[in-house]
Amino acid sequence: MSLNCGIVGLPNVGKSTIFSALTSAPAEAANYPFCTIDPNVGMVNVPDARLDKIVELIPTEKVIPATFEFVDIAGLVAGASKGEGLGNRFLASIREVGVLAHVVRCFENGDIIHVNNKIDPLDDITTINMELAFSDLDTVTKRYDKMAKMGRINKDQKKINEVALPVLDKLKAVLEEGKLARTVELTEEELEAINDLHLITLKPVIYVCNVDEDHVTEDNDYVKQVREIAAAENAEVVVICGKIEAEIAEMDTEEDKKEFLEALGLEESGLNLLIRSAYHILGMRTFFTAGSDEDRAWTFKAGFKAPQAAGVIHTDFEKGFIKAEVYNCKDLFEFGTEQKVKEKGKLRMEGKEYVVNDGDIMHFRFNV
Repeated sequence: MSLNCGIVGLPNVGKSTIFSALTSAPAEAANYPFCTIDPNVGMVNVPDARLDKIVELIPTEKVIPATFEFVDIAGLVAGASKGEGLGNRFLASIREVGVLAHVVRCFENGDIIHVNNKIDPLDDITTINMELAFSDLDTVTKRYDKMAKMGRINKDQKKINEVALPVLDKLKAVLEEGKLARTVELTEEELEAINDLHLITLKPVIYVCNVDEDHVTEDNDYVKQVREIAAAENAEVVVICGKIEAEIAEMDTEEDKKEFLEALGLEESGLNLLIRSAYHILGMRTFFTAGSDEDRAWTFKAGFKAPQAAGVIHTDFEKGFIKAEVYNCKDLFEFGTEQKVKEKGKLRMEGKEYVVNDGDIMHFRFNV
């Protein structure tokens, strides 16, 4: 699974505005369809109050947060799976991401054209999902035909087909109805059999409700519709006002941003919620290294053992791994200093079988 998030949706729902606010990178945004042709790619810092707290307690020269990649993919329209609106080109870009942030227009504004000339989240979501499903159906059908043909002349392929073809049959039946592949219950073995297809509708999704300034703290009827759809799919929902997020992105200091959010009755920006949601859905977690020269957040996959986490820093660390000094940031926050953490017996020496926890502060010993 790719460790990035693709921003998708109909044209003119606010994707590029949200992308620009996320990444502080200019993504073309205009009041007409397909102003974004090639995907825009940007790296964002993962907001993490724990790193800020670590810096307070372990002062350092340099602070480096974890980062995460977002991809702004051009708007899809009905018929995209058949090539409408440069659809084939856009769908190929979506296959390359790990999680989808599906932006849904949940605001009224006569000055911003809606591609269907009406605000209807249910219809918008259905349009996108059906196009993604039909694109996946084309992929599944082609693979089924190819494997079935090969199975007739190749004994090894025939054995593989015993597992793969029934899975493809299940998927075809659902996709033909315009439904999503992730609604099909599949075992780990079945998922492995189709892993290389990179089906779009198997990817996890976050519905991003783009609202106006009046509905950032209270759901309007459009947002309520999206929440119902998301609940049925077991998907997450994040509410964002693209216009507000764009204003926040232009502010110079964190203090200014905090005061602005407080005035709106918000604890943090909707974009922070989106970043963290995408990060965790992909099974990404954070460990820290801390010292006088650098306090840094490192990204690892949930389930990594200590040598694998060491390899995130440098491959030599993994190859020559000996031990890791470990304590969790919660212990640092409770006791105030690393010395007191040691005195309380919370700092441990862990070996190769240690499974790293989110929030661990680690120092690796290695020999190469």
